[in-house]
This record gives sequence, C-alpha cells and structure tokens, in this order.
Amino acid sequence: MAIHPTAIISPKAQLDSTVDVGPNVVIEEHVKVGAGTRIWANAYLTGHTEIGRDNEIHMGAVIGHEPQDLKFDRTCRSYLKIGDHNIFREYCTVHRGTEPESATIIGNECYFMAAAHVGHNCAIGNHVIIVNSVLLAGHVHVGDRAFVSGGAVIHQFIRVGRLAMISGNARVSMDIPPFTLEAERNEIHSLNLVGLRRAKISREALGELKKVFQMFYRSGMNGTQALAEASRDGAFTTPETREFIEFARTSPNGICPSART
Repeated sequence: MAIHPTAIISPKAQLDSTVDVGPNVVIEEHVKVGAGTRIWANAYLTGHTEIGRDNEIHMGAVIGHEPQDLKFDRTCRSYLKIGDHNIFREYCTVHRGTEPESATIIGNECYFMAAAHVGHNCAIGNHVIIVNSVLLAGHVHVGDRAFVSGGAVIHQFIRVGRLAMISGNARVSMDIPPFTLEAERNEIHSLNLVGLRRAKISREALGELKKVFQMFYRSGMNGTQALAEASRDGAFTTPETREFIEFARTSPNGICPSART
C-alpha cells in the first residue's frame, strides 16, 4: 500500500494492504476500501461507506457524505455500498442513504464522469455510464448498461430501465422503459438499437421489441390499451420483451410518452 504522507486516514478505517492513497486524501473512521483501489489527490471518503475491489476514485471526489435532505438526522446510521471496478472521475459526489439503515448502492464496472452527482438512496446497476454533470436525485434506480448523457437531470424516485439511453441535457420526471432512447423532457424517440446490438440481443428479441415498441408508441393506443394488448397470452415470448412489458405494468410514475411530432 502506498499512502502519501499528507493523507489523513482514521486509524479505525479499514483499508486493504494494496490500496493506493494520494496527497491530501481524507478517509474517516467507518470507511472500508477493498483490494487494488486507487484514491487520487484531495478525495474525501466518509460515512459508513464500503468500497469493493479495483475501484478508481479521482481528484476531489466526495464519496459517502451525508445526503442533501433537510429531513436527514445526523445521528442515524446509513450506508453507501460500492461494488468492484468502478471509476469515479474528478469531483463526483455520491451520498449515502437518508433513512436509518438505508443505503445508496452502486454495482460493478460503472463509470461516473466528472462532476456527476448520485443522490441518496439511488440504486445503480452494473456497467452503467453516467456522463459529466449528470444529476441523479434521491431514490433514482438505474438499470444495467444504461447510458445517461452529459447534463441530464433525473427527478427523485424515477426508474431507468436496462440498456436505456438518455440524451444530453434531458429532463426526466417519468420512468424510462428498458431498451429505449429518451431525449428532451420525458420523450421516448426510439429503441436504443445501437445499445441493443452492442449487448448482442438476439435477432428474435430485437424483432419482438420493435413490435412492442410500435404497440406502445406508434399505434395510437393509450398506455392501458397497449399494455392489455401486449399482455395477451402468446403475444410476446422473449425475456427482453417481457421485461419491457413488466416495467410498464409496474411503473409507479408512468412511463415516458412518445416524442411530440
């Protein structure tokens, strides 16, 4: 382990022997850091934060600080749990949960670019890319392999489905179904065809997804009608299409509508 002499590390913090710590880093007492993780200059790690293996935390990042919630009680214990092989670039902020014993959770192999913000109680899947200056409010859930482009703003409690893509500077206050492309304000424009092909989604599933997308977004049916039609026995059989339909069925916020023409 290489620890710069200017770093301030609580003797109660738990760091694997292979962790690298740069100049002026501050690591407080309840932090746990796994093997192979590198922490660059001026980063601040605090709270009941657990960080897995082989992560990178770049300059000025703030990891595990208290949530931006006026109701937060500083006497309560809450958590931030981070998996393996994630990258947090310059000046990212990731906050721990706000309710007692609750947690913000980040999976594996995610990439958070400069100045991205992950609010309290978010749940981020695996292989998610969050681009510069994205703002995720509290309790946002982002599915595996989603891509959130620069400057996008996502309202609290919103769900973003697997392999969805959000355009730059988008404003999101409704749920985004998996496999779709969202832009502007709550507008679904198309399937995320590039992402689907990169993920090697089967030709059969891709064909069904095109049909179910047509049903929800191009047929003229309202959401209730499209959901009823898509849910008929035997209408769709692939796991991906069933995932889309179940997401729409269980959405607490309503799914984003079609782009206005």
